[in-house]
Amino acid sequence: MPKFAVEYSYIEDVPRRHAVRPEHRDYLSALADKGKVLAAGAWTADDGALLLFETEDESELQGILDNDPYKAAEVIASTKITPWTPVLGAWVS
Repeated sequence: MPKFAVEYSYIEDVPRRHAVRPEHRDYLSALADKGKVLAAGAWTADDGALLLFETEDESELQGILDNDPYKAAEVIASTKITPWTPVLGAWVS
């Protein structure tokens, strides 16, 4: 299945983002349990994040991103999706 790297850039309103963070993390955790999220975490500067997904295709990924509570709360300033092909490590089959 295709893998994708997704980079989020966050808006500067940290309290607004932190208010919805538990719901966002629960959403991603449920997707991780289904094998859709390989890894996810904020940059150390807490101004964005990297999320690694494995989905059927980019259309499925877009649906996942569209349903992220962060999107509904409008705390994501921009999203960059990049198809990713790991060649070494635990995700290589």
